[in-house]
Amino acid sequence: MKTSVCASALLCVILVQCVATGGTRISGIELPHRRHGNPQEVPSQNRPLIGILSQPGDGMGYSLTSTGGLEKPVPPGYSTSYIAASYVKFVEMGGARAVPLIWNEPEETLRKKFSAINGILFPGGGTSLKDSPFFRVADKLFNWAIEANDRGDHFPIYGVCLGFELLSVIVSKNHDILEPFHAENNPGPLLFVGDSAKHEGMFKWIPLNIIDELYEQKLTMQNHKWGLSPEKWISTPELNDFFQILTVTPDLNEKLYVSTVEAREYPILGVQWHPEKNAFEWGIDNIPHSADAIRITQSVANFLIAEARKSTHTPSSFKEEQDFLIYNHAPVYTGKEGKGTFDQAYVFN
Repeated sequence: MKTSVCASALLCVILVQCVATGGTRISGIELPHRRHGNPQEVPSQNRPLIGILSQPGDGMGYSLTSTGGLEKPVPPGYSTSYIAASYVKFVEMGGARAVPLIWNEPEETLRKKFSAINGILFPGGGTSLKDSPFFRVADKLFNWAIEANDRGDHFPIYGVCLGFELLSVIVSKNHDILEPFHAENNPGPLLFVGDSAKHEGMFKWIPLNIIDELYEQKLTMQNHKWGLSPEKWISTPELNDFFQILTVTPDLNEKLYVSTVEAREYPILGVQWHPEKNAFEWGIDNIPHSADAIRITQSVANFLIAEARKSTHTPSSFKEEQDFLIYNHAPVYTGKEGKGTFDQAYVFN
């Protein structure tokens, strides 16, 4: 990958974003400081729980994750959903435990779980992001988090790939905002929008020598058909006012898409790439598994859970905590003989 191909386009992104924000960066929320911060700033929620939203499909034979996703509707009465096990392992890697937020369970149950968990992960996949019962549940969870943060109740949200796209649709209030890209099964670089982006939020937690490698080496797994160009993002006030772009990435046709964003005033982050796959998915040959690639997974997991430790949510009892945990369900080897998109998945009926 010759990064010079994208240099002029990247410069345009930097300049346009500066103009769009009045020439100054809105400082946004205080995020954890790993390289230059004070360890005493990190709160001590020692039993963090992360809610992971399930999505329609079974992760294997009938999977909405392998068919283009955005156009395929959920069949009437279809009630099966899944969570890829790599996301469970990912939050455990950072020192938390996972709570499944089963998208079609009663709202009362989701409310109880929301009060017990310390953050939400919107995972990757291929489920439709058109207006649907699934989308409305995700939108509801997002707004609960916004309301909590507005009350001073710190509550992070993290979106990966489809989760990144989900955040984009929710914030823009536009179900047709996504654009097609050729970025399937394609590890790629992260091109930082300004040198300061290397020292923002999540990236503070990645060692500097690896930060430098992200520009030249393909250490982040990209696996999506849809996304947003920086031009589209910046020209959409709802997105540009809410989020700041930290990185962009070229697809296989050298077309740039937004690949990392952070909210300006909320603990909400989105990545179009897959930090969890480096360590926990083995079914695709192109996934980076080098030592540096694994350090990226570990660093991002550490950041996510550091944010969750700032949340004061807690289960109402030890029994409720046990009842909510993902450990009440057994993972299925969905990747055996190449049948599924993921190595393992938790399936809920």
